[in-house]
Amino acid sequence: MDIILLKDIDKLGYKHDIVAVKNGYGRNYLIPQGLGVIANPANMKKLESIKAEEEAKEAARVEEYRELITKLADATLKVGVKAGANGKIFGSVTNVQIAQALKEQYEVDIERRKIEVPEEVKELGTYSATLNLYTDIVGEVRFELVEE
Repeated sequence: MDIILLKDIDKLGYKHDIVAVKNGYGRNYLIPQGLGVIANPANMKKLESIKAEEEAKEAARVEEYRELITKLADATLKVGVKAGANGKIFGSVTNVQIAQALKEQYEVDIERRKIEVPEEVKELGTYSATLNLYTDIVGEVRFELVEE
């Protein structure tokens, strides 16, 4: 059964993806929960119009994204982590923690998928993450790992 996803679902797909799932999973879980609809020709037409609307909304926010990149260009986030005596942290820092720090410190809500942490962050120090906000709008934000 082919399903059009209406929301992001871990280990299955992102919003507006068309995925093949077992009939029972689609009928008994995805469709009743409002997480997906059957991928028939009528819904495919609706999907195209919905995608076009969302793309237009995203394109309208281009100027807002540019302002955001300039605002964050000289900013340094402070991310509190638990670390050992030699400066190594327990675990690693991910894009989820960077998104949360941006929201808390600068009141900026960025989707975690738009944040890339290019290197393994496993020690205290200063690093940078890449923000892919739109197709041609890419910026960097510095973050510093400090011990809690």
